[in-house]
Amino acid sequence: MQIGYARASTIDQEAGFQSQVKALKAAGCEKVFSEQVSSVAKREQLEAALDYLREGDSLVVTKLDRLARSVAHLVAIGERLESKGVALKVLDQAIDTSTSSGRLMFNMLGAIAQFERELMLERQREGIAKAKAEGKYKGRKPKARMQAPEVKRLRLEGVGPTAIAKRLGISRASVYRALA
Repeated sequence: MQIGYARASTIDQEAGFQSQVKALKAAGCEKVFSEQVSSVAKREQLEAALDYLREGDSLVVTKLDRLARSVAHLVAIGERLESKGVALKVLDQAIDTSTSSGRLMFNMLGAIAQFERELMLERQREGIAKAKAEGKYKGRKPKARMQAPEVKRLRLEGVGPTAIAKRLGISRASVYRALA
């Protein structure tokens, strides 16, 4: 059985989202799990699709970037599918991990994506270093430190650290640092 998964990051990407669903159905997917959420958000439909798959099934996506948010995430999904005896098919890249050449392509694309990500992070670090040297980079404002008086006031009112953290939008660790 072929199970499809479609994802768009925002509701504004409706046309791309609908074309994914259409392509998955045209590829023979009997069931399509779909959602419109950011790749970093909790993706309930992806989890549902992964849970639904059984040995001998195939998970079908139109592009790898619709499936995983990072190389590590892609590898984890690949391992999860492999442990269940499920193949991954990527329509746009003609990848099918049920074949030896498909597994090779999957691993090569994963390695290339990892390499590209590392290059991007390296360029980002260089850009930050240059901006710091020119005095243009200040980093993010220390939000939690700026709220220390409010943290202390709430604590004196008897509000617990967890509630303070939620109310002010900071971590519990930041609350404890402010109180120290």
